[in-house]
Amino acid sequence: MEHELGITALFNTYFAGLANAILGLFGVTATHPDKPWENWLVVEIVVVALLMIAVAILRSGLSVDKPGTLQHVFESFYGFIHDTIDQVGIHHGGQYAPYIGTVFIFILTMNLIGIIPAFEAPTMSPWVPAGMAIVTFLYFNTMGFRANGIGYLKQLAGPVRFPNPIATFFIILFMVPIETVSLFIRPLSLTVRLYGNMFAGEQVTTVFLGLTKLIIPVIFMGLHVFVSLIQAYVFTLLTTIYISLAVSHEH
Repeated sequence: MEHELGITALFNTYFAGLANAILGLFGVTATHPDKPWENWLVVEIVVVALLMIAVAILRSGLSVDKPGTLQHVFESFYGFIHDTIDQVGIHHGGQYAPYIGTVFIFILTMNLIGIIPAFEAPTMSPWVPAGMAIVTFLYFNTMGFRANGIGYLKQLAGPVRFPNPIATFFIILFMVPIETVSLFIRPLSLTVRLYGNMFAGEQVTTVFLGLTKLIIPVIFMGLHVFVSLIQAYVFTLLTTIYISLAVSHEH
């Protein structure tokens, strides 16, 4: 394993048996059975734990009269997510806010944790963006079927219709494969965009941290924060757009 993080080393020391047992349930054997834990998975678990702790602290300190700093932060996220949903134009979009908000906060936290020297952003590994993209793909298609029933599949026929039924038949025949490919390429697009930008940003930051002192690294760390925010927003915005297309009755 290259560049094993300290926390990953702890997992491999104390929980290697657990990881191998879980892999064994799926008939998979780790490449290095003595070190089955990868950096991206360990840091992702850490991010989940940190968010759970933050939510527990937030829940215990919720107040209408005297909201704390953490409550202000999450209320800002809440307002931002709802503004995004309204701008995209989803009817009754509040029901999708929990998923969209979770995606934004989870990806943003994974992106930003790479700034801490003891960690690296899990989104630098293609498995993490791919996992998020697949879950999003399943989610917006499920919401599409829930909103439109089996009629959701009509979207694959495209929006164009002609007065002549024969012309309509041929345009549908032409559009179905195009729309199908377009649908299934969405998770690939989400994966490549998030992974590529985060990997490139992390590499640039690491190089300049090694070559320069103080001022220049601070600039590139600021750039890393900016890229982290933008990529979390782009993934979230595209997720919202895909949900909007899936649940739309007019599409």
